Amino acid sequence: MFATIKKTYTFVAILFGSFIIMTALTTSESLFDQMKTFGHQKIVFCNDPDSGLKAIIAIHDTTLGPALGGTRMWAYKSEADALNDVLRLSKAMTYKSAVAGLNLGGGKAIIIGDSRKDKSEALLRKFGRFIKNLNGEFITAEDVGTNPRDMEYIRMETQHVMGAPESIGGSGDPSPITALGVFMGIKAAVKELYGNDALAGRSVVVQGIGHVGENLVRLLRDENAMVYVTDINEERIGQVAKKYGAQAVSNNTIFDIEADIYSPCALGATINAQTIGKLKYAIIAGSANNQLEDEQEQGRMLLEKGVLFAPDYVINAGGVINCYSELMGFSKKRTLQLTENIYEATRNVLRLSKAEKISTIEAANKIAEKRIADIKKVKSTY
Repeated sequence: MFATIKKTYTFVAILFGSFIIMTALTTSESLFDQMKTFGHQKIVFCNDPDSGLKAIIAIHDTTLGPALGGTRMWAYKSEADALNDVLRLSKAMTYKSAVAGLNLGGGKAIIIGDSRKDKSEALLRKFGRFIKNLNGEFITAEDVGTNPRDMEYIRMETQHVMGAPESIGGSGDPSPITALGVFMGIKAAVKELYGNDALAGRSVVVQGIGHVGENLVRLLRDENAMVYVTDINEERIGQVAKKYGAQAVSNNTIFDIEADIYSPCALGATINAQTIGKLKYAIIAGSANNQLEDEQEQGRMLLEKGVLFAPDYVINAGGVINCYSELMGFSKKRTLQLTENIYEATRNVLRLSKAEKISTIEAANKIAEKRIADIKKVKSTY
């Protein structure tokens, strides 16, 4: 499992059941140094040769409540890449819940493998056993490479899972709620830049038209926005464009288009040192996690360039809101109300950014960290 990481680290591993408790001896940055850098409380490495399970669960912070985060299944190039991804994503979940006003901490899980051919009932149920052994400290849900059916398998082994099919009492597919939150974030950014939040006649490039992207396209077209759609799946581009009256464009040309809004809804890091100089958009607002390859550097560059960035973890919080509502037993009406609050949460971030002349990601982080610090005075951790 750790073939790639061994190039950097020498591990002392103690086997405890199927858990691997690890210490790291390193000539550069140890595993514990990485945890300190990101501020994590716990990392669990899960290994089960019988089912082929190789997974990492990262628990970032539980000051506000149990750590909730989706399980992503992805064929990473290396275990080091997988670890870096789960560390970044779990920290973002802490901040996402904090800004959204939810009583949840942040966590994330990744399963290393191709979801199209490596996934099985046995693998998912074994993963559910690992979650069960964390005694409620971590709650999972679907993410890239997993779906409500997968959550049903995990739920056979633990109750600490959200997003199972509605037919068995879960909240089902969170994509429509996530898309609604992104839509509200876009409207808040448009309001900040243009003085009103009307989208009729505004042009939006939606990159990535999976479940969230397609629902976002529908909402944008319902308000008569001009929508360009692109995806790595060319057949999918044509289908969605025809269905909603959008314009299909090649994934390779998105930075050649002059449009009001760029909405990345696939994987992250599309805003990086190579692409930022090509940007012809006034606003960036999408559902993808970690849209900025380097948050601090590119956050400042966007501020200097005059591009309004709606931080991803602020506006894509609909999914975690959906899970929180299931956990708390809220009605669908209440779920929609909480999701619509993303509009005001986004405006608060943009106001602070403008008032203090800091990047929007710095402003969002500041708001999240203040809430966590304030609640830490009331209680410690979950």
